Amino acid sequence: MPDTQPISVQHLKSACAQCSVVELCLPISLSSQEVDRLDDLIVQRFRVKKGAALYRAGDPLRSLYAIRIGSFKTSIVSVDGREQVTGFQIPGEMLGLDAISADEHACSAVALEDSEVCPMHFAQLEKLAQTLPSLQHNLNRLLSREIVRDHSMLMLLGNMNADERLAAFLLNLSQRLSVRGYSGTRFVLKMRREEIGSYLGLRLETVCRSIAHLRDLRLVTINSRNVEIHDLCGLTQLVAGCHRPPTL
Repeated sequence: MPDTQPISVQHLKSACAQCSVVELCLPISLSSQEVDRLDDLIVQRFRVKKGAALYRAGDPLRSLYAIRIGSFKTSIVSVDGREQVTGFQIPGEMLGLDAISADEHACSAVALEDSEVCPMHFAQLEKLAQTLPSLQHNLNRLLSREIVRDHSMLMLLGNMNADERLAAFLLNLSQRLSVRGYSGTRFVLKMRREEIGSYLGLRLETVCRSIAHLRDLRLVTINSRNVEIHDLCGLTQLVAGCHRPPTL
């Protein structure tokens, strides 16, 4: 793959069973023997440098990718050539599910920082899932989660004002980081404000105004890319519409 760097066999000592995000990834709830069989599919991990594409829209489906280290954004290009960010993915999450229906990727996946992924050849993974019901269940769960995420995004874009959209985005990221053992109140945004705006359907200047509004409400401080959430409950109430600032 031209945009990735394979990891030498000497660095492949850590199997799925020893991975720090195994409880959040495809092997969840599998027995140790089943994890070993799944791990056999991961022949070579890949490092993906910041700004490099793991795959691009239109590429054929070859593998699904579990993020082991780092983070990615997925995006599509609109008919007028503009990038539309469709999601941000962090360790323990899967990339490539968009290609299953048409056997080619509908979006591009680009590393937001130096990252590492575990590729699982899809044809072999599908064959293994036929013999491991627990693995098939996990695949179904991942696909269902993508559908729920799409529904949540439609709700966010349709019913929330700019401040609520940003608050919901920060809350979601906070919860996902907390599950992984990181701080849910102090973290660094790996994406640019323009990318956040693209994902939330907001202009850059609107994102900046919403950041200022959340600061004025003493809910969140965002300094450059450093986030400090001061009031998780207040942020949750804002998303629920219980403490709605002036509509932009």
